[in-house]
Amino acid sequence: MCGIVGIVATSPVNQALYDGLTVLQHRGQDAAGIITIDNNTFSLRKANGLVKDVFHTRHMKRLQGNIGIGHVRYPTAGSSSSAEAQPFYVNSPFGIALAHNGNLTNAEALKELLFSQARRHVNTTSDSEILLNILAHQLCKSGKLKLEAEDMFSAISNVNELVVGGYASIAMIIGHGIVAFRDPKGIRPLVYGKRETESGTEYMFASESVALKADGFEFVRDVAPGEAIYVTEDGQLFSQMCAVNTQHAPCIFEFVYFARPDSVIDNMSVYATRVNMGTKLGEKIAREWADKDIDVVIPIPETSCDVALEIATVLDKPYRQGFVKNRYIGRTFIMPGQEMRKKSVRRKLNAIDREFEGKNVLLVDDSIVRGTTSAQIVEMAREAGAKNVYFASAAPEVRFPNVYGIDMPSAAELIAHGREVDDINQSIGSDGLIYQSIEDLIAAVRQENPEVTEFETSVFDGQYITGDIDQEYLNRIDALRNDSAKSTREQAMSASLELHNQEESEGE
Repeated sequence: MCGIVGIVATSPVNQALYDGLTVLQHRGQDAAGIITIDNNTFSLRKANGLVKDVFHTRHMKRLQGNIGIGHVRYPTAGSSSSAEAQPFYVNSPFGIALAHNGNLTNAEALKELLFSQARRHVNTTSDSEILLNILAHQLCKSGKLKLEAEDMFSAISNVNELVVGGYASIAMIIGHGIVAFRDPKGIRPLVYGKRETESGTEYMFASESVALKADGFEFVRDVAPGEAIYVTEDGQLFSQMCAVNTQHAPCIFEFVYFARPDSVIDNMSVYATRVNMGTKLGEKIAREWADKDIDVVIPIPETSCDVALEIATVLDKPYRQGFVKNRYIGRTFIMPGQEMRKKSVRRKLNAIDREFEGKNVLLVDDSIVRGTTSAQIVEMAREAGAKNVYFASAAPEVRFPNVYGIDMPSAAELIAHGREVDDINQSIGSDGLIYQSIEDLIAAVRQENPEVTEFETSVFDGQYITGDIDQEYLNRIDALRNDSAKSTREQAMSASLELHNQEESEGE
């Protein structure tokens, strides 16, 4: 999962890009990058680390220009080297830079096509570099030195015919402007907004609407599935549908976990959808657990807080904050190695004993992925004095890996893969476990926008919406995502960070 931003303005964009990436930091904490255009020249800064650590004053001074794009990264596969950080750029046929959120499921075939038809070489394991070169090759076909809007849209149409997967992308072309485009299924989110200034209208694209608001841009709308929007360097905006057989099926896990609650995606308030999830799950608990004497509802912070509060309201039970979260620890289900995850949970959460002592506690989490975190939290609740510990998940059982840009474990490392609820309950050590049904989850999100009739729900039901996923593909991503592979990449990233820190120190 990644976050992307792009701005065409009438004044320098470096600070606005930085601020936009900062509020999208939850979408990627491994690496960050910004590239701008000034005097028909790219200025690029990217490295492993958080936004605040990657960009110092000297970098920001170099990132001049009124047009630029930025990226924050979680790697879903491949290397964690800083060389994989985005944006990427190429110099032919124009200077083209690209930032991408998602995953191309036919990346290997595209890589072979690039070499056989265009003699283009890809230097990293990133499918984002593949997408950039596919776009560059299609733009080259125009044969023009100056591209018109119709040339941009023709190239994006060809890209959409070739590429399969979930992707939201922003490309920047020297001497032209920015073009933003979204996959024909609308799996990954992409929005745009505008800001009126004395010098003219400025435009911004981002993964979530919260980034627009943070930079003072007025939200206009979501980029439609299969649509491309082109904004020239002088602020002219053009849009066109660049795909046939489009299907609006946004990733439902954005609403469960990844997106910020103050964002609106596809006309659906993330906060409101989570409140609805709490209502649905609370009603299910009232029906199926009438025999359980629940004393208090406690969320596992922070994504589940809104869900838990609504569950408490439906059940007419007290809502308490029983855990204090250390916000400086990253997401645990993405960390390699069971021991690292166990230690991380203990550093991440601390129980307030008085909220647990002698009580039948209902713990609420947004989802259960590996189960390692859940088991540790149940154990912490018991150590704090809970009499019985019940567990509720706002999402259904996560049984299958995600292939569209979310860094989930291999199937064998998902606690619900091939297991029933009773087995999972026993594994995490709770006195009762209840999951949201997939029907209720969809209804909770759709309630905010009934026009969206489908969602990408493959992690729950194994139905991959692009129709190209077979067992061979799943086996291949299993090999990339298992603990051993992640541990190797983690070591590579640590070495890269150490070298980066050394270079930074020498440059002071």
